[in-house]
Amino acid sequence: MADLALAQPLFPGRQLQDEPGPDTAHCLRLYAKLASGVTVVTAQGADGPTGMTVSSVTSLSARPPLLLACLREGARTLTAVRARGAFAVNLLRQRQRPRAARFADPVLSPAERFREVPFRSVLGAPVFGDALGWSVCLVEDIRRYGDHCAVVGRVAAVQVASGRPLLWHDRGFRALSGPGEPTAGEGAPR
Repeated sequence: MADLALAQPLFPGRQLQDEPGPDTAHCLRLYAKLASGVTVVTAQGADGPTGMTVSSVTSLSARPPLLLACLREGARTLTAVRARGAFAVNLLRQRQRPRAARFADPVLSPAERFREVPFRSVLGAPVFGDALGWSVCLVEDIRRYGDHCAVVGRVAAVQVASGRPLLWHDRGFRALSGPGEPTAGEGAPR
């Protein structure tokens, strides 16, 4: 039987933020089941390009074209996004799992993360020349929610190539499979 976690029911006049909700472990188990494309959000920092692997990126609006990216509070990349007012979202290809792991490694410096990565600057933001797709966004809004910030960006430039995206699901990198193809998957670095 599935493990169940419940928040106390809402009562009239009581605000949602007053609710304690389920514990973090239960929430993280649910969040792990949300499949998403793997991206690297990049920006121009004070000392050069910076970037981080992000799986919480989604389209927000078509008119105007807006993307939403959730970045960890205190991250160098978020600091650069705030300072420059622009960022890029680089959608990784299935074969770019090592790059996703490198940009997620908290020990590596920005220079080490960008070593041997083909990139160029578009509207002041670093974009990967070999990504499945990328967009450069101008910051519309940044708001803190818990330990992350929701960054809304207006899409100012975009490029899309053909291929398959790298996915993140159940705490591991995954690949799409088509009819007759076996499901491919690789575990996440631990």
